Amino acid sequence: MERVELECFLILAEELHFGRTADRLRLSRARVSQLIQRLERRVGAPLFVRTSRRVALTALGRQLRDDLEPHHRAVEAAVARAAAAARVINGVLHVGFSGPPAGEIVMKAAEALRASHPELGVEICEVPLSDPFGQLRKGEFDVQLSELPVREKDLGGGPTLLMEERVLAISSAHPLSEGEKVSLEDLAGVPLLTIAGEVPDYRLEHQVPAHTPSGRPIGRGPAVTNMQEALMLVAGGRGALLSAAHTATYYTRPGVSYLPFEDADPIGYGLVWRAGDNTGAVRVFARTALEVVRDAARGDRRAAVPFQRAGDGAISL
Repeated sequence: MERVELECFLILAEELHFGRTADRLRLSRARVSQLIQRLERRVGAPLFVRTSRRVALTALGRQLRDDLEPHHRAVEAAVARAAAAARVINGVLHVGFSGPPAGEIVMKAAEALRASHPELGVEICEVPLSDPFGQLRKGEFDVQLSELPVREKDLGGGPTLLMEERVLAISSAHPLSEGEKVSLEDLAGVPLLTIAGEVPDYRLEHQVPAHTPSGRPIGRGPAVTNMQEALMLVAGGRGALLSAAHTATYYTRPGVSYLPFEDADPIGYGLVWRAGDNTGAVRVFARTALEVVRDAARGDRRAAVPFQRAGDGAISL
């Protein structure tokens, strides 16, 4: 049974007029008549007495109205409460971030929200390298600013907020470290560290490609679960790491050289949340994060974050 049938019945039971019922439902009179007739066929008896002058409920119609009305009001009240809760901007918003540049934006957005929405608390935590979506799915994060791409059916999000160039972290003793730049074809000459854990295949291919653009195979090194472990292996000559440019600033380490790519696409970052869970708090955080990025792009030193160029997309929520 469709909800519109019940709504049509209850409104007609109140109005006792097909024209006014059609106007309230924004349907044609013929459609209202069709819905009532369909409901009467389901019930197996007339619910209304129709004459050229009046419409009246039958005894069965009055019984159905009396039985349905409290339940219909309860459903409407539940939907209204849910809608009101979605608009409320209070409580605590748990925000994850992937890497220091994303952390800078999340922190500055949280600072801005303390002034604009003091009733909303923001707690932040880093997204694990080995499990990029697990905490979000479990509800430990409400939203996170993460490396893209994200192609999960149960997750939604906004556009790219910022982009960052890629670098290759490699042992200072490796011959490639003697150059100023590397190309994606150079990856055929050094194994790449891979990532252990719950990482989707498309993300793993983005972070640890199996082939160069010309089709040459790229070797796989040991699997790692965090950045410190990865750089220890890089310094020891166990493999190289395809990473974002900020790694050279935040993770300086003896024995590790960082070489920019001359031909690799940049890394994008965007906000991600559980599909359907873009509540009022998530939306206001998204708008604030976008403002932080725009301030940085305008050169506001107070809002500066260490990335190469900001995305131009606008968040539409």
